[in-house]
Amino acid sequence: MRNIILLTAVVLMGVMGGNTLSAQKFGYLNSQAILAELPEVKQSEAELEALQKQLQKKGQTMLETLQADYQVMQKKVDSGELSPKMQEEEGKKLQVREEELNKFQQEMMNTLQEKRNTLLKPIYDKLTAALKVVAQENGYTYIFDQSILLFSDPAGDVSTLVKAKLTAAN
Repeated sequence: MRNIILLTAVVLMGVMGGNTLSAQKFGYLNSQAILAELPEVKQSEAELEALQKQLQKKGQTMLETLQADYQVMQKKVDSGELSPKMQEEEGKKLQVREEELNKFQQEMMNTLQEKRNTLLKPIYDKLTAALKVVAQENGYTYIFDQSILLFSDPAGDVSTLVKAKLTAAN
């Protein structure tokens, strides 16, 4: 994906021609480093971690209960308390519960992803708004994320400017 973005940028630069290109101003930032410093991100990560622990605890309880019930059934089978038909019925019940556990695990992953999106979207929107203001105020035509650059001149780093806008917004 990054290679495609980089290739597209290079092709666009080539198409625009030399004279137009020299009039344009490029910058870059390290969005991951900026985000890691924001208190909102740290708070969101703490909320996500708490939710994840809560859901994992519930899943672990379901798993332990299922395992215990399986062991009880196995003891009954070994002692001859269950007929083959009863074994089949009990096995089906355990299989249904195992499927429920698998479904819960999938729902847990979806819940965590949705919560992550809900918590981080406003933060990303805030970063994007600050980035646009920096670009407009400083005449940048393009600002890239540092992670896609193969080489960059430190003079083009706008991370400090964007951090200042984010700090001023709080």
